Amino acid sequence: MKEQKISELWTHLHWLTVLAEQGSFTAAATRLGVSKAAMSQHIADLERTAGVTLVLRTTRSVRLSEAGQRLVDDTRTQFEQIAQSFAEVRDQVGVPRGLLRVTAPVAFARQQLVPRLATFLQQYPEVRLELDLSDRISSLATEGFDLAIRHTVAAPDTHVAWTLCATRSVLVASPAYLQSRGSPMSPEDLLMHSCLHYPRTQGVPAWTFESLVALADRITIPVSGALSANNSEALREAALTHLGIALLPDFSAQAALLSGQLVQVLPHWKPVGAFAGQLYAIRPYSAHVPRAVTAFVAYLREALAGGFMAGIEAV
Repeated sequence: MKEQKISELWTHLHWLTVLAEQGSFTAAATRLGVSKAAMSQHIADLERTAGVTLVLRTTRSVRLSEAGQRLVDDTRTQFEQIAQSFAEVRDQVGVPRGLLRVTAPVAFARQQLVPRLATFLQQYPEVRLELDLSDRISSLATEGFDLAIRHTVAAPDTHVAWTLCATRSVLVASPAYLQSRGSPMSPEDLLMHSCLHYPRTQGVPAWTFESLVALADRITIPVSGALSANNSEALREAALTHLGIALLPDFSAQAALLSGQLVQVLPHWKPVGAFAGQLYAIRPYSAHVPRAVTAFVAYLREALAGGFMAGIEAV
């Protein structure tokens, strides 16, 4: 086979894999940026060269023959590797670019991440960001995410991890609630209050505290209240409507504390074991890390430096 014919064959095979992915000549032509007629002609040329029908056409559908499916199965991985290699080479020069797929917890993303995205995207106009808001632990490799933001005790050993910032848990209530019910002076006083908690077990909910004055002191108090919810935003909103005292991660409490809508409760006691103490950015191990990923992580680390309680004085 002549060199020109061989180069044409590779193009035809690639177009066949795109047709298999898209399911129609029209969609495949749109994906490749060519006309439907050109798409059909390339496939017909490939069938003549192969001497076998590769695509079964009807007036309503297009599907591959057994021979066509075998060709696609045998060549798809190679074309994906070629595309990946080209993307890695292209990524070595110039500015960060391309699609960046990120998954992050719902509450953190809504309250802290999304408000910071405009600045990043203005700095890197050739980056496109696809954000998945989910509290579900995703398989990054399987689901195709480039990066995950995780609020966890420790990053998994199977992934590359960057520490974004430390976090802490904070006990908060509205001034109106405390005015009507009184301010707790010790953890034991919480027994007389409506405590808005995050349900974690089927047993009696409890909060544990360590004294910031007497470091050896630790106490666990059973709590109850009008509402429990598995989302820190919901607990914060309940506290804002004066339903009780809420235990929140600092990134959920930050804005309301800064505005004075919520105030800290028991500031000399440190809640422990309620929420994780670190925010991480993680990704699967790979030989090449896209520049968009490294740029985004660097931006987040700078944006979140100092944590979420800076400038907030204990009340």
